[in-house]
Amino acid sequence: MVELNSLRQFLVVARLEHLSRAADELRVAQPSLSRTIARLEGELGVPLFDRGGRLRLNAAGALFREHVERSLGELDAGRRALVEASGVGSVRLAAETFLALTEVLAEYKRAHPSVEVELQQMSAEEMARKLRAQDIDLCVASQPIPTEGLESAQLLDEAVGVITPLDHPLAGRALVSVEDLADQPFVTARKGHWQRRLLDRLFAEKGLTPRIVCEGDEAVAIQELIRAGLGIGFNPAFARHALASYPVTWIDVDHPGCRRTLTLHWGAESHLSPAARLMRTAITGWGWDTASPSSD
Repeated sequence: MVELNSLRQFLVVARLEHLSRAADELRVAQPSLSRTIARLEGELGVPLFDRGGRLRLNAAGALFREHVERSLGELDAGRRALVEASGVGSVRLAAETFLALTEVLAEYKRAHPSVEVELQQMSAEEMARKLRAQDIDLCVASQPIPTEGLESAQLLDEAVGVITPLDHPLAGRALVSVEDLADQPFVTARKGHWQRRLLDRLFAEKGLTPRIVCEGDEAVAIQELIRAGLGIGFNPAFARHALASYPVTWIDVDHPGCRRTLTLHWGAESHLSPAARLMRTAITGWGWDTASPSSD
């Protein structure tokens, strides 16, 4: 019989497609993890990965992963239901970044101190998959995700501007075009993040390629690097108030598509715990329009 631990380890290897990195994340020895995957494939009677050159999840592995995620999601949902029946609730929320959610989460925790809140940061694609597998209860995305089997509520639609150091040649401008940014060095997020996708899309529309000098995962670090003069970058209007303490300037972009839409998603068919329903209400009822300064 396949062990649950083997299935959980399989999911990590399937996500990373790299044994040594998976072993590091799982904190197990790589030879042990390799034997676990080989034993799992032996028990199933089919290889789950292609091993020509580098490890790749094959079609059978991708199919098996979908079933494993759903099965483990159901088990976790059962455990959580038992916990909730004992009077202690929990909720799992995922997002690409939690900068826009800190205040509403703080208010939720004050109102429901006994609820255990689990936060997970991940890509939009991973959030959609984990929602369907019931590995998370809710997610907040800054870009479109596949919505089949999901329900959603738009939270915020806002302008995205460019921030530059105070001594930058563009700093005195109130408005710039995409062409004005063509040769500028950008400090931005990695591929897959909403800021990077927006940057790539706007430049591709004009037949341009952005000049990226630094890419990372931390929004605050990106702002610090821009402040230090390494380049310029996109910034949503919601976070504009935080720039007051930074020696940077905000410039509007003359493009109707230079915007971000923040959306809350949850599984249409999955059972939401009372704690998750309370969080959904708290997030959708938050004063997003008044909390976000407009640059329009």
